[in-house]
Formats: sequence, structure tokens, C-alpha cells
Amino acid sequence: MNTTNANYLERRLEIETYFDRTAAKAWERLTSTAPVGRIRATVRAGRDQMRSTLLSWLPQDMRGLRLLDAGCGTGALAMEAMQRGAEVVAIDLSPTLVQLARDRAAPLPANDMGGSVEFLSGDMLDEALGRFDHVVAMDSVIHYDTPDISRAVQRLAARTSGSVLFTIAPSSPLLTVAHSVGRLFPSSDRSPALTPVSQALLRKSLQQAFAGTGWMEGRSQRVSSGFYTSQAWEWAR
Repeated sequence: MNTTNANYLERRLEIETYFDRTAAKAWERLTSTAPVGRIRATVRAGRDQMRSTLLSWLPQDMRGLRLLDAGCGTGALAMEAMQRGAEVVAIDLSPTLVQLARDRAAPLPANDMGGSVEFLSGDMLDEALGRFDHVVAMDSVIHYDTPDISRAVQRLAARTSGSVLFTIAPSSPLLTVAHSVGRLFPSSDRSPALTPVSQALLRKSLQQAFAGTGWMEGRSQRVSSGFYTSQAWEWAR
């Protein structure tokens, strides 16, 4: 994301360093079928449920549609959308995770839907990526504060004709406890702290920004699985 906010730039660097260097191996294991500990098993289950939720909000037949997977990680959502026939651009800050996504996608057989996926490392708000029918940003803005999330959603919507689906870390006592427990992980596995946000305040910011543009709030669903809590949110034309 391009921004002049110094705090945002600092957070972006922390996230890039974590996913690309510090804990790439941990995330490779978490996003595979390899055995993991009890805590990480709840995170894996929660992420699987969240991915299914977001995919259920997209058309089943996506032939002829262009999708941006913003913060694609190891590419699970991108590959499922491709199987539906979407032309997917999947981008992430971490070149390491992007290469893992390419490696995992390579063995997939061609399908009758004619979809495709291009994996890139870089800025999900880069205007050179072009226009899209739908955008999904699963757990990729959860480390930022409300103003930065609002600006990111607005910039994504400016190049999207259908819907922007994203997740936030909702403010809740349970999430606070989960964050505290997460600090017990070794520093090599510990992710940058999530930033719980008020959905009401973010809604107000987006409603003001989108006034008169045709963009409206859609579905919202919270996924809670042990130490994973995230709120899916849809905004659409």
C-alpha cells in the first residue's frame, strides 16, 4: 500500500519481515496438512472456515471474471477461485510465500472452467494490477488501524466493479486473551500483533467515503475457532 503514514509504513515492514523471513516455515506448515499443535490446529480450522465463507460469497461460476486475491499467502483461496474459472491475480508482500503458492499450484490439472492464476509479490494496492470484478483480502489488513483499513478498502473498491470482501480483527475480550496467549510463542513464530477495530467505527468511515458512489455494506460473519477470531465483511456495488 502506498501511504505517507509513518506508522503504517513501519507496520508494513514488520509484516513483510515476519511472513517472508521470520516465520515462513511455520506458515508453510500451518497452511499444509502436516500435524500441528493444539493452538495452531484451531487457527488452521478457523482459516479454513473463513476461506470457505468468503468463497461462498463469490459466484460459483466465475468464468470471464477477474479476481484479486489481496494478501494471497500460500494461495489456497486463489487456487479454488481458479477452479471456478476466474482469472486470478494473487499478490502478497512475501516472495517466499508467493513462491510456495506457485509450487503448490503447479501440479494442479487443467480444468474445464478455463481459469488461471498469476502469483505476484508486491503491493496489493498497485494500480498497475488493473481492474477487477471482485477482490478478496482475507486476513491481510488485520494488522492495521481503522483509518488505514478504510483507505485500503476505498482504493481497492475504486478499481472493482462487483464486491470487495475483507476481514477485520473485531474488538472483543476473547481476542484480547488470544493475543496475550500468542505472546507466549517463541519470537520466531510470533506474528505482528493484530489490531482489533470497532466495526461500527469502520462502518461509519466507509459509509462516509462511499456516499453517492453506489457502494453498500453487505454480508458480515464472524468466525471463531479457538485462537482464531476474524470478521468477514462484504461491500458491494
